Amino acid sequence: MTTATKVKVITKAKFNPIFKPVNEWRGRYRILKGSAGSGKSVNVAQDYIAKLSDPAYEGANLLVVRKVEETNRDSTFAELQAAIYRMFGNHAPKIWKITLNPLSLECKTTGNKIIFRGVKDQRQREKVKSITFKKGKLTWIWIEEATELEAEDVDILDDRLRGDLSDLNPNLYYQITMTFNPVSATHWIKARYFDRSDPEVLTHHSTYKDNRFIDPGYYRRMERRKIEDPEGYRVYGLGEWGELGGLILTNFEVHDFPTGKEYFDSVYYGQDFGFNHANAILGIGFKDGEIYIRSELYVFEKDTEEIIALARKANIDPRVEMFCDSAEPDRIRTWQKAGFRAYPVKKEQGSVKAQIDFLKGRKIHIHPSCVNTLKEIQQWKWKKDPTTGLYIDEPVEFMDDAMAALRYSVERIRRGSAIEILK
Repeated sequence: MTTATKVKVITKAKFNPIFKPVNEWRGRYRILKGSAGSGKSVNVAQDYIAKLSDPAYEGANLLVVRKVEETNRDSTFAELQAAIYRMFGNHAPKIWKITLNPLSLECKTTGNKIIFRGVKDQRQREKVKSITFKKGKLTWIWIEEATELEAEDVDILDDRLRGDLSDLNPNLYYQITMTFNPVSATHWIKARYFDRSDPEVLTHHSTYKDNRFIDPGYYRRMERRKIEDPEGYRVYGLGEWGELGGLILTNFEVHDFPTGKEYFDSVYYGQDFGFNHANAILGIGFKDGEIYIRSELYVFEKDTEEIIALARKANIDPRVEMFCDSAEPDRIRTWQKAGFRAYPVKKEQGSVKAQIDFLKGRKIHIHPSCVNTLKEIQQWKWKKDPTTGLYIDEPVEFMDDAMAALRYSVERIRRGSAIEILK
């Protein structure tokens, strides 16, 4: 690729000016905190594609990580692929080789490569430790949705960036980039990277208002949330750390545990139907009076037949009772016709509060693979009375699809007889 061609191609990428210091940083850590829609992930994807396509960085390779490896396909991989086509247009297939199984991207002109991994269990963590490249070294790591990871996960990844690079290419450097929407102010990322000064760390903050390419409809939606849910707007609109005040559930722990049915006294599923917002199915188990969230299926813009197909692929057992939102009787019948034991949850005055009280009274264990459940539970809050400023016994109805599925999933144990549960 000639210099003239490279300049022409790279200028096709449109960068938000707020990310200029991020893209120029050469320290070991770039930590990008921001609101939904701020453009931070789009920027990081374009920055990596620009650098990995540049002969000046020959020998560099990128590892892209999410807690659950499979979620890369529709997030980081899709973002990087989109960046390639934005920047190179019709020339993209000549410059980048795109492989779908396993996911990988390789620049044909530099030989630099991008691979994708997860760290949800010990097997995947060990797999990360053995990464090698035919050409060059692992120099850069991008951790998307970094709040999903434990500190120990990042330590394992950090240890992979070692060795002398000067003989390989004097322009190369080691760097970890994290992108995320903030959650609780008690999160380990805040304590490690934001609460103390470190010359090797660049922390960056951005919001949807900084994104000059944002969809106008999305902008208006965020502005509406400012009025309807001021507390949630602080986190998801302004990208600020969430406060502990008003959190509904704090009695949970995230850790590995066996997820097979045989390990539990009883198992159930809960499903909250959705399309534009998430359709969430949680698999839960009860053991010694405690609740274990074993699995999640969390998808957008899928019809019922598509979700049923995904459920079969995810080994959701049709013999296990599944308790669903009673407001969607047609969907429930579709699940029943497909062979699943799907039943509507009886809704009564005060039933939501009763379900929450039941959940608050028991220890909740969350498997690390249930990343969306974790994200929701960390921000699920009570509404505030705008007049008094006091919290009221009513949850904020935003980003609570997994929480609704969790409420439904405990109904058999909470109420007892199926006759009492079902309409």
